[in-house]
Amino acid sequence: MRAFTTIDGLVAPMDRANVDTDAIIPKQFLKSIKKSGFGPNLFDEWRYLDIGEPGQDCSTRPENPDFVLNQPRYRGAEILLARENFGCGSSREHAPWALDDFGIRVIIAPSFAEIFHGNCFKNGLLPIVLAPATVSRMFRETEDIEGYRLRVDLATETITTPLGDRIPFTVDPFRKDCLLRGLDDIGLTLRHEADIRDYERRRRAVEPWLFGSLAQTFRPPRPAPGATGRRLLQSAPLRRRAISAATMTPTTTRFTDSTATPSQPGCRTSSTPSKGR
Repeated sequence: MRAFTTIDGLVAPMDRANVDTDAIIPKQFLKSIKKSGFGPNLFDEWRYLDIGEPGQDCSTRPENPDFVLNQPRYRGAEILLARENFGCGSSREHAPWALDDFGIRVIIAPSFAEIFHGNCFKNGLLPIVLAPATVSRMFRETEDIEGYRLRVDLATETITTPLGDRIPFTVDPFRKDCLLRGLDDIGLTLRHEADIRDYERRRRAVEPWLFGSLAQTFRPPRPAPGATGRRLLQSAPLRRRAISAATMTPTTTRFTDSTATPSQPGCRTSSTPSKGR
């Protein structure tokens, strides 16, 4: 994952609330898990005048001239300014992949959908939550000042506007550290690579039948029909007795008098094989 430290980027305003992940990257394009190649289909249904299909050459498709990211003054934007509840809808991780592949590194909004918010951090994007009044002021400034840019500094948690204003924001310390160091979930795990390898070596010595070609030579005892995992952990004599008990034909006891018990007169019992009811 790319590390995030500072960015001085052009801002594009998307003045819509509740932008969902199906609008960010429509469902027909979710056929890959390579994390790349989704940028041309970002906001596909809003961005183009035709119906998009996987595998199309998007460079030849007719663009919607009214869509903000198609307007010349906002081309090349790296910061997206949005409204409330950005990224709602399904939890598809393709949404931050598409934004990142397009070139968006920062999204500023009054609120985000929770899963989308977390997925951004896991993919090198910085979602910033600001007060609605502050976001509205940025929308006005973006419209009034062509080429409106913001400088975002993650280390100091500040945004600097073209007018010289410094706007503070907050980020969870753990997620901030991961972004600064470029660590996603896999990167965090690989920090313990030496310990993982040591564990695997020790496990191979104790349970060799689980690994590679040794699986043909060393095999654990095969369970008998009806044996459970708990019985397999018992000692061999106990396991044999347990398996034998498990394979016995169960019986049921029937009473002819519903008010009688086996110790009462007039009670007749019969043991017959169960029908499996």
